[in-house]
Amino acid sequence: MIKHSAECRVIYGDTDGFGIVYHANYFRWFEIGRAEFFRALGTSYKEITEKGVHLPISEAYCKFIKALKYDDILLVETKIDGRVKGGMKFDFRIFVKGDETPSATGFTRHACVGDDKKIIRPPKFLLDLVKNSLFSDK
Repeated sequence: MIKHSAECRVIYGDTDGFGIVYHANYFRWFEIGRAEFFRALGTSYKEITEKGVHLPISEAYCKFIKALKYDDILLVETKIDGRVKGGMKFDFRIFVKGDETPSATGFTRHACVGDDKKIIRPPKFLLDLVKNSLFSDK
């Protein structure tokens, strides 16, 4: 199963007055993880939407384990939950680089929606991407 890690740094604007990361930023890093995950599979969100498929979030969850701070270098680990059949679910773990204990874990669920804003079944090209990520040895 592909487990992709994207690296990013906590900037000052990500923090509160105490230098601790504001909670909403974790979801932004989840988005970075998803986008880089698709790139690792050889496509992008942009290419998926150009094929008429959109992936709006239907559910999001984050468990905050350890505080992240200004200037931390983060690794956002992303993988697909292959048990989900109607849409997609991504699982995330955020680490401070060099630390083996996650600072946060979470997931996002996504519906598949066509250009007409109606829910659709995941198209074959998207199912193939998921299948390839589940059975790859990368």
